[in-house]
This record gives sequence, structure tokens and C-alpha cells, in this order.
Amino acid sequence: MNCAYIAFTARGLALAERLAAACPGSVARCGAGGVSLRAWTEKQFASADALVFVGAAGIAVRAVAPYCSGKAVDPAVVVLDEGGRFAIPLLSGHLGGANDLARRLAAVCHAVPVITTATDGRGVFAVDEWAKHKNCAVAEPERIKYVSSALLAGQSVCYAADWPVHGELPAGVLPAASADRADFALTLTPTGEALHLVPRIAVLGVGCKRGTTAQKLETAFADFCAAHTFAPQAVVSAASIDLKKNEAGLSAFCQKHGWPMDFYTAAELRAVPGKFTPSGFVQSITGVDNVCERAAVLAADGTLFIPKWARDGVTFAVAIRPFAPDWRWKNDEP
Repeated sequence: MNCAYIAFTARGLALAERLAAACPGSVARCGAGGVSLRAWTEKQFASADALVFVGAAGIAVRAVAPYCSGKAVDPAVVVLDEGGRFAIPLLSGHLGGANDLARRLAAVCHAVPVITTATDGRGVFAVDEWAKHKNCAVAEPERIKYVSSALLAGQSVCYAADWPVHGELPAGVLPAASADRADFALTLTPTGEALHLVPRIAVLGVGCKRGTTAQKLETAFADFCAAHTFAPQAVVSAASIDLKKNEAGLSAFCQKHGWPMDFYTAAELRAVPGKFTPSGFVQSITGVDNVCERAAVLAADGTLFIPKWARDGVTFAVAIRPFAPDWRWKNDEP
């Protein structure tokens, strides 16, 4: 987690530096070296995973208020008093990891972590915290409240999953009789009204004609996802043949989504074991019978999930990394 610390007094700065030694991140003192609270907050809110204020909670609340968007995108915000007595997560307790970070920081300075989320306070299964721990994106964060509210009311909720989930079921969580009866679902292909948790385990294999624009790739990707009911949040990287290294459109498309790219030689792609969709034309141009499927499987070190899809000079395929979820959802669990 990329943390950014800001303090307001000499004592607070000493604590911030101590915390940063345990949970790495940049350290600044408001007013020193031209650091303004507004500029610091705006910059770190856009780039850091967590903002840690060592000072009054009110200062932190007023500083971050203009930049708050929603629990699915906001960074974690944690406040510690300058004496290191209390660590308080203010924002993104579960999805942003603020609750976990507050506990970690509290352990450093022997503070009391002040966790106010209802599920934590009552020891109830927190579906959004579980999603975070399993490296899942939450497709509809507004639906979290329906699952949590039911559990807090003592009701049961039902789940569906496209993978076996190991371990003991949390209290109040039961398997759904069918996928359409689930309250939350672990899947790459969300449908229906459940809360969908999307494992971030997919690699997008890409093939394209020379000079393909980023906009054309973007449009094709939207069509690809719609055609397969595939959640784009699942993609963590992209892959292609090394002939595409200098394609500006492909580079811009991947940069927009924050995906690193892997490029492979034709020989490396030919060596990938498995059965792939062959193309004589692709073979004549690139020296390998398939680019998108082979590149995705090689980069994922996994299995092909969606085979080659082609439209308007663009080909996509998806491979997924190995994934073995379990029901652990707290950092203090074995």
C-alpha cells in the first residue's frame, strides 16, 4: 500500500516518520517547505493508496471532503492524534483498506484502533472486506449495503461462486439454490441483481492491425465485454506479440486502463502448449497462428477463458490466472 503521511507539529512529524518506517510512504509537514494542506491532499488523493493525517480528525475531514467520490474509488484515509493514542479510519474502511491500515499503524505505536463500521463492531461477515482480501473488484458498490444490512439484522444471505470457496462458511452465509437466487456472487460474468465480486485475475490478449487507434480498441473492448457478459474490472494486464510494441493506439488504450503490457516473440507464442484458434493469415504476417489467445495464456500462466473474438481488425481473448478463494476475511485469521 502506497501511503502518504502529513503532520502539523514537530511531535506529529516524529510519529509520522516512525509510522512510515513500518508502513512505507512519503512524509510531509504542513507549512514546511511550501507544503500546503490543500495542494498536498489534492495530489495524494489522486495518487496514493492511503492518506494518513497525524493531527486532528476535523482537519482531515475538511481536507478530504472536496475530493470524495465513492467507496469504490476513494483511497483509505486514517487519522492518528499526534500522541499516538488513537488510530481512526475515516474513509474507505473496507474496500480501501483503511480499517486494516489503522490496525497496522496502531500496532506500531500501541494506539487503540477506533473501528466504527458496524460489521466490524459486531463481528459480522463483511462482504466488501472479504472482496478486498480476495483481490476482487466490487461491480456494484451500492449493493453492499443490502448484504451487510441483512447480516446485521440477523438474517441469512446466499452466495454463488464460479470457483469452490474453501473453508468454513461465515455465520449467516449460505450457498444459493441457484445463481439467480444469490445475494452476492463471485464471478467474472455478472448478471442479475446480486452484488457481484469480480476476481482481478484476467489477462487480455490483444491483436490488431497496424495503426489501430485507441478509440477503435476501446469500442471493440466494450463490444467484446458485452458479447461475453464479461466484467472489465477483471482485467489486470494485457499481452500481445512484440511486433505491436510500438503501436501508439494499443499503448494509449492500455495506459488508460492502467494495464501493464507483456510482449512476446513469435517463437515464444508458438511454444505455448494448448489448443488455439488458428489463422493462416495471422501465421503469414506474424509467424504464429494465433496471437491473442496464446499471449493471454502465456502472460496469465493460466487457462483460456474467452477464446478469440474478432471485429474490425481487432482480436481479443481472455485467460485467467489460478484462483483459489477461501472464506477468510480478516487479517488476524490464520
